Amino acid sequence: MLIDFFFSLRHAKLPVSVKEYLTMLEALKAQVISPSIDEFYYLSRMTLVKDEKHFDKFDQTFAAYFKGVENLVDWKSDIPLDWLQKTLERELSAEEKAKIEAMGGLDKLMERLKQLLEEQKEKHEGGNKWIGTGGTSPFGHGGYNPEGIRIGGPSKGNRTAIKVWETRAYKDYDDQVELGTRNIKVALRRLRRFAREGADTELDLDDTIHSTAANAGLLDIKLRPERHNKVKVLMLMDVGGSMDDHIKRVEELFSATKTEFKHLEYYYFHNCVYDYVWKNNRRRHAEKIATWDLIHKYTPDYKVIFVGDATMSPYEILQPGGSVEYNNPEAGAVWLNRLIEQFPKFVWLNPEPEGLWQYRQSITVINQIMKSRMYPVTIAGLEQTMKVLSK
Repeated sequence: MLIDFFFSLRHAKLPVSVKEYLTMLEALKAQVISPSIDEFYYLSRMTLVKDEKHFDKFDQTFAAYFKGVENLVDWKSDIPLDWLQKTLERELSAEEKAKIEAMGGLDKLMERLKQLLEEQKEKHEGGNKWIGTGGTSPFGHGGYNPEGIRIGGPSKGNRTAIKVWETRAYKDYDDQVELGTRNIKVALRRLRRFAREGADTELDLDDTIHSTAANAGLLDIKLRPERHNKVKVLMLMDVGGSMDDHIKRVEELFSATKTEFKHLEYYYFHNCVYDYVWKNNRRRHAEKIATWDLIHKYTPDYKVIFVGDATMSPYEILQPGGSVEYNNPEAGAVWLNRLIEQFPKFVWLNPEPEGLWQYRQSITVINQIMKSRMYPVTIAGLEQTMKVLSK
């Protein structure tokens, strides 16, 4: 069973080695955990996954292999997707709430949920049995039950759900994703400036032939430093929220960029750059990096690439306190201007279809700040980007 689990992780392109797998087996043999699927999850993740950027992929593979909670739901069933939208928030009296009883623990809840998903064929609102909104059923959202599973929508504020299906932290963009096309990498190669540096690690064939001939035919191998792309890139990527719709495209771009540029630094932000950014989305609140540090750390010869859909309220860009996550003391526009003043070679890549830009006021604002250097994440857009950055 665990051998198949190991191959499932490898099939998901997780860098799991045989040595790490044997370490997990040794821990199980030593009985360092009790016979619990939850404890096995943490043990296997600790022994098999060495980089936090793979946690999200590991979670999905683990859930799929062990038929976890997510697999109990057939999201491709005939139930219409819009029934999950919040259409009713029913106000319940104290007497009505007092009549609601818990169903007896998570296992029983999951059994009942699976049964209802097999029986229910349409949306339901305001009831106490089916999966729906605004009622007293243990399943759904927008209602009230002291022990339930919230599905597909926000809490009404009671915070009584014992399992929330939609909770998921921001996920780091995967730089190992396989590109669907090589065109992105070809476009990025237009921004290259090679130079030889470092130790003698590359065969100089012409010099070797000349030296061997001059040495009466005795082989005289000559080496030279390898050629490396000297271009320095600072990449700032929007993550979370509306950017979830563009994960695949941004991952392809990120993966290609890491391949093409040796000198690449990258950071994340949400919606707009403010007074701090971060490297790891799971620790983004604990390990903040001041934007001032970026401005002081990197020299002006770095080429800055902003990546984001620029879709937000204009208030988030133009006003102090505009961030949706905290009370930022200075407006996002102030920080964007500071960055482009420090790094004169800059562009903004927008994965949102260019035909929609005119309908987003925030995109117009960002494009003005970027001095019209906003380009779509298309092959043509990337070629334009490389031309601007290479000037």
